Amino acid sequence: MSDTSSAPASPAALLRTPLYDLHLALGARMVPFAGYSMPVQYPAGVLAEHLHTRKLAGLFDVSHMGQLSLSGPQAAQALETLVPVDVIGLAPGRQRYGMLLNEAGGILDDLMFSRRTDDIFVVVNGACKVADLAHITQHIGAQCTVTPLPEQALLALQGPSAVHALQRLVPGVAAMVFMDGADFAWQGHPLFITRSGYTGEDGFEISLHQDCASAFAQALLAQPEVMPIGLGARNSLRLEAGLCLYGNDMDAQTTPVEAALGWAIQKVRRSGGARAGGFIGADKVLAQMHTGPERLRVGLRALERVPVREHTALQDASGQAVGEVCSGLLAPTADAPIAMAYVRADCAAPGTLLQAQVRGKQVPMQVCPMPFVPHRYHRGA
Repeated sequence: MSDTSSAPASPAALLRTPLYDLHLALGARMVPFAGYSMPVQYPAGVLAEHLHTRKLAGLFDVSHMGQLSLSGPQAAQALETLVPVDVIGLAPGRQRYGMLLNEAGGILDDLMFSRRTDDIFVVVNGACKVADLAHITQHIGAQCTVTPLPEQALLALQGPSAVHALQRLVPGVAAMVFMDGADFAWQGHPLFITRSGYTGEDGFEISLHQDCASAFAQALLAQPEVMPIGLGARNSLRLEAGLCLYGNDMDAQTTPVEAALGWAIQKVRRSGGARAGGFIGADKVLAQMHTGPERLRVGLRALERVPVREHTALQDASGQAVGEVCSGLLAPTADAPIAMAYVRADCAAPGTLLQAQVRGKQVPMQVCPMPFVPHRYHRGA
């Protein structure tokens, strides 16, 4: 999960993460993002940061994200009324991807949640966290205790060498597999760590108190494999992995089925399942899963070396409008212009040829499977 920016009008109004001073000391170029002043890149540049993460390990400050706890005996049942995924069946120590929906089945936000011994730990997108907290509290605040965790920072360590770097500081993390979550400690400070991330690489997300976040980040950056990574490379990495950016690739007018996220809806919550429906927007989402959507998110690869950006119109061979690009760039690892787009369902089959309208020029693009770069999550031996 990765969210779009929501920049305030004045830089003076920007919030700062606990790593703000460290970013400045590292020479980061800061930009407004989700109401915060965030690093878009460091002196090495976006390309170097992207490639380093794919090769070794990159450290991301994602402390702008929202963190909250749901506790009480009915917490899992309550959360299932807001998301179309299996919460009750999630085992302690495991994490799952989900979506908050509106009555029309549109995605209010996407999120990650972990089943812990005494609560459900939830991470939501930074630009949506105030609205998400209000939505969750309004709908299930009487059924469970909803506790925001604004004092918690969040770091993401991503890349094939992430496990080696983190294991030196936090022994035991190497035993985790993809989507595990567990409690650890560093120099007496509690950490909640999940083996997950948003780059398609193996990696970890670390929730820790803001007072020790900068020191822990510096300890990670002292490891030979680790390099600081900004928002620019975060975006190119997630797009190569075929992962949605909230606000670009999905929003409140987009259903999970249209966003090609039906895989995240387990059988138990689908029609015919033991706990089918029962969530906000269920009628629309389950009907679409049965009949198919009118439009669908797809991957595209340009057949010419021309970057195709968001909001670019797409046409079929006859010149009819069939959709629009929602994210696109010249991908460093894939070494090609790639994009995600929403197109008419009859144009969504892999191999379909479309034309992107780029500054008056037609750029041929072909629908292709995602991810554009294979995922390398650690699922065990």
